Amino acid sequence: MAMSALQAVRSRAGAAPVELGIVLGSGLGHLAASVDGVAIPYGELPGFPRAAVSGHDPHLVIGMLEGRRVAVFGGRAHYYEAGDPAAMRMPIGLLQALGAGRLVLTNAAGSLRPDMAPGELMLLTDHINFSGRNPLIGEATDARFVNMVDAYDPAMRRALREAAAAEEIELREGVYAWYSGPSFETPAEIRALRVLGADAVGMSTVPEVILARFFGLRVAAVSTITNMAAGMSDEILSHDHTKAMAPLGAAKLERILRRFLRDDIGA
Repeated sequence: MAMSALQAVRSRAGAAPVELGIVLGSGLGHLAASVDGVAIPYGELPGFPRAAVSGHDPHLVIGMLEGRRVAVFGGRAHYYEAGDPAAMRMPIGLLQALGAGRLVLTNAAGSLRPDMAPGELMLLTDHINFSGRNPLIGEATDARFVNMVDAYDPAMRRALREAAAAEEIELREGVYAWYSGPSFETPAEIRALRVLGADAVGMSTVPEVILARFFGLRVAAVSTITNMAAGMSDEILSHDHTKAMAPLGAAKLERILRRFLRDDIGA
């Protein structure tokens, strides 16, 4: 399947290597349309997952963005869609096969900090796998024992901070907790996560980080804060609310990502 997908991509987008991959979270789908290249529906790539969450556009777009050849994933498969934490193994493995050495992940998340409001951005420094699921369960080789120290690459984090500063955008930093979903967390679970040291919570990203490290990719990730977590405000949490709030931070995040690519810092 991996070879078939690789051949399918190269037949459409050419054999030139990709420099960097980007997975787009809620509110950032329009960035894929800015890529000067080819958009390939996931359904036309053998072995790719069915990504069917509203607010995501399941296309792999390969081409030029800010002078860099990138692979942009317009949607991701989430664990809660089919109960498979390894759902993104094929796309991330394909990214590595295309020559990329770096991956930037984006997501929508809820804030666990009273001083971090919807519309703000948080650079991930580490994560807590609160779900307990792992995409490498069942991997038969010793490669499954992946070192997760500095999983969020220090040089890439520094580069994103510099890009944010150049754009005069505040970029907070913190620990992201992965909750499986699809139901939102309870107030009691949020209180537990705060005790554990989490700063934001979401339903994606962590499996992709584990898989990316498995494939030898350097990783960075940024959350767009779309809401205060359960019990921390009077907000009524829903996916519609997430989609409505995501654009508040997405415009700022797009500027940071474009600057990051343009300067090619953190390469």
